[in-house]
Amino acid sequence: MSIIEVSHLSKRYGDQVAVADVSFSVEEGEIFGIVGRNGAGKTTTVECVAGLRVPDGGEITVDGLHPQRDRAEVTRRLGVQLQSAALADKLKVVEAVRMFTSFYGNRVDADRLIKLVGLDGKRTAAFGSLSGGQRQRLSIALALAGDPRVAILDELTTGLDPQARRDTWELIEGVRDRGVTIVLVTHFMEEAERLCDRIALIDGGRVAALDTPAGLVRRAGLGERVSFRASAPFDENLLTALPKVATVTTSGGRTTVTGDVDLAQAVIATLAGHGIEITGLHVEKPSLDEAFLALTDGDAVAA
Repeated sequence: MSIIEVSHLSKRYGDQVAVADVSFSVEEGEIFGIVGRNGAGKTTTVECVAGLRVPDGGEITVDGLHPQRDRAEVTRRLGVQLQSAALADKLKVVEAVRMFTSFYGNRVDADRLIKLVGLDGKRTAAFGSLSGGQRQRLSIALALAGDPRVAILDELTTGLDPQARRDTWELIEGVRDRGVTIVLVTHFMEEAERLCDRIALIDGGRVAALDTPAGLVRRAGLGERVSFRASAPFDENLLTALPKVATVTTSGGRTTVTGDVDLAQAVIATLAGHGIEITGLHVEKPSLDEAFLALTDGDAVAA
């Protein structure tokens, strides 16, 4: 069931087209990713969804409501953490969370929310003293202050070290598991592949492709490369007959098979069915980065 519907969204700033024609739907309970290079229209799109900007054209609904006509109710149902969000350095964690929950009539217990995002030990710490990862945890807490059905998280892990980034990923997954639908704007392909159920690739203000991470790789025409040593000679036709297989070559006792994604499992199962064991298995999987480049105009992905 769709909780967000965006149809033919457009937005200009003077002569500059930020969003040309964007359409997508977000299903309830999923983590939906929006990926694109700098200036692709990602942030403008989610700001229109949140009611923070007025689109020039198209239709948007959030939980059946219009972001502009029903702005007060949309604000109650949708929490937002924007890339440029910041707080006063001397504001304490508990003060910030209590202030934000008060905007919604204190429907959420501030202390419980602080504990949920793992900041219980930093309740009285000033914002200016928090690490990058702690600030992002606080950002998530503030986005959840109104007990929303949907949370928009824009470039949440930019600038974080690898461990803080992975800790934040676990927190996002935990938020989704509590029943909150997540719209995640990111330029980290590893992040999108790890977290997102589906991804919209935005390029030049349009949706270049929309699918699951694995589906995007398939649509880009990218495949796997599997190499191994077989326990006994075998007829290569066993593998070339498989629908997933494109080529089979053997050199120096090592066989290399290329073809569709999820190729390795089919190869292993087929050979095992003929009593052939494999050793030294090496699988090269195509990346979401490569899919992005193939499905857009070939420029590197950016924030």
